[in-house]
Amino acid sequence: MKIAFIGLGNMGAPMAANLVAAGHQVTGFDTAGITVDGAAAATSAAEAATGAEVVITMLPNGTILRAVADQVIPAMAPGSALVDCSTVDVDSARIVAQQAEDAGLLSVDAPVSGGIGGAAAGTLTFMAGGSDAAFAMARPLFDIMGQKAVHCGGSGAGQAAKICNNMILGVTMIATCEAFALADKLGLARDKMFDVVSTSSGYSWSMNAYCPAPGVGPTSPADNGYAPGFAADLMLKDLRLSQQAAATADADTPMGALAQALYARFVEEEDGAGKDFSAMLPRFETRGHGG
Repeated sequence: MKIAFIGLGNMGAPMAANLVAAGHQVTGFDTAGITVDGAAAATSAAEAATGAEVVITMLPNGTILRAVADQVIPAMAPGSALVDCSTVDVDSARIVAQQAEDAGLLSVDAPVSGGIGGAAAGTLTFMAGGSDAAFAMARPLFDIMGQKAVHCGGSGAGQAAKICNNMILGVTMIATCEAFALADKLGLARDKMFDVVSTSSGYSWSMNAYCPAPGVGPTSPADNGYAPGFAADLMLKDLRLSQQAAATADADTPMGALAQALYARFVEEEDGAGKDFSAMLPRFETRGHGG
């Protein structure tokens, strides 16, 4: 298949490399001039998209996505597919999908879960929104770049699934870190805390699979000095998207709003920038009641 890949950053480059390795004809473009071995390099997004059966985008935000869509959609042939794997606001996803459909294109919004490691290993999970026909066209590519693809519904449903999931993740990680900090101050050993909670009603992915306490549970970023597996900066981005969506949809999400405020403080005013999102634990360790 002839594929254009726009956005070859930390996630996009390994995803494109997996498509090349699977034998697809990939043309890449990135504003930073990044190239991928085995992929042709275009000088613009529109050039990359010309003649492509599928155009995949992996971009930082909705504003950039809309700008790129304005460039690539006119260059795409009717019946080809625009597959956006960025995590963006639901409104941007729906605007671009409508623009693509108006031009006779298939459109999928398919943000991913699994991080840089999952992108390299081809084990991402794709949460897809779009028509059945659009999902069917993109599905074989999802199977190369990831291990699971869920068709969540119409346009925007992929973004909705991603931000709802990550709102839960942000809230539960904060609660997990708070509880460890409280347990420490109550004199409860961290390994005993883990043994109880990980097999009791407080268990969660944040506790069991990604424990924020070093030396407890499976290896996690906490065991690597909180170097990011999933950066606090990215969690803040996703929480902001969740609250933007909540405002648009008139949804009451007080815990999501509080998680956003805490991560904003952590990243922008404290020392959380560039650290894993589980580095909230040492933050809470140093604070007293009401801090």
